Amino acid sequence: MYKIMIVEDELKISSLLKKNIEKWGFEAYIANDFNNVLEEFNLAKPHLVLMDVNLPAYDGFYWCSKIRQLSKVPVIFLSARNSNMDIVMAINMGGDDYINKPFSLEVLMAKINALLRRTYSYKDNSVDTLEFNGVMLSLKDNFVYYKDNSVELTKNEFKILWILMKSNGAIVTREKIMQELWEDENFIDDNTLTVNINRLRKKLKELQLNEFIITIKNQGYCIK
Repeated sequence: MYKIMIVEDELKISSLLKKNIEKWGFEAYIANDFNNVLEEFNLAKPHLVLMDVNLPAYDGFYWCSKIRQLSKVPVIFLSARNSNMDIVMAINMGGDDYINKPFSLEVLMAKINALLRRTYSYKDNSVDTLEFNGVMLSLKDNFVYYKDNSVELTKNEFKILWILMKSNGAIVTREKIMQELWEDENFIDDNTLTVNINRLRKKLKELQLNEFIITIKNQGYCIK
């Protein structure tokens, strides 16, 4: 059974989320100590975290960055703040999605289900690696290898590269990538994909793969 950790200081909202999550057959854990969210995370060992942005002591961006130092578990931000800067900050801190309050419980659960499915099912493949032109992508540890060097990718960076390498050099549209990452591109800001692509390219440059991901104007991306 998947466990979902709720980091939300408004009791009414956290209780509603817990009730709805359990109705879907998941286990729900509500964080209580907002000064020690990381300790609670380590104790709960959740498969996914719902993270409010405005929290006592430290905000959700801070706690997400701390979690990312230890784990690649999916994090969905919930916030009444809806500026592009907040969304970009959430992605930069390692968040996987950003949902504005007030939100539909149906949409939230659809996103939770999709994110759990993508995170914990894509590795159930009998193949351990993908290879393209000497670049090796490990499906077990989220590392990309080239020649004698390697670099670790975040979950979103990994999935973007996985999508492109599965296409074996064919062009993949931005819409297709967003659908694979977030199920429905209508619920995500287009800037978030650009942020993740740029971060992935920066890491690939560490492996001397400066032109591995190519932008095809008005079409999408491919690898070569």
